[in-house]
Formats: sequence, C-alpha cells, structure tokens
Amino acid sequence: MNPPALVTDNTTTSKKPMIELLLALAVGIVVGIIFSACKLPVPAPPAIAGVVGILGIYLGAQAWPFIVRIFS
Repeated sequence: MNPPALVTDNTTTSKKPMIELLLALAVGIVVGIIFSACKLPVPAPPAIAGVVGILGIYLGAQAWPFIVRIFS
C-alpha cells in the first residue's frame, strides 16, 4: 500500500501561465510607480540576491518530493 502523496501537482494548462506572468508584471510596475511617487525605497532585494533567492526557493520545492521519498 502506497502512502498518500504529500505533494500535489501544481501544473497549469493553456495560456494561464502567460496571463499570470503578465499580471504579476503589471502589478509590479504599478507598485514600483506608487513607491517611486511616494519617494519610498523600492521594495525589492538587489537584483542578483533576489534572483538567487527565487532560484533557491524553486530548487527547494523541487527537492522536497525526493527528500520525502528518502525518509519515508
């Protein structure tokens, strides 16, 4: 008997990923404009640190199913 899956498949179909990317970009631009208009610092990490952090989060999420299989 197999244990229940701890990770769900979060894949999307059709044009949904592109719409999500464009929506995220649009919201980011609006937030950037608002922060700039209010003369506030941009709420984003330095470019390289931000990209590396996002990459680390992605790799950690991809590694989780393997870790679960090793220790189960």
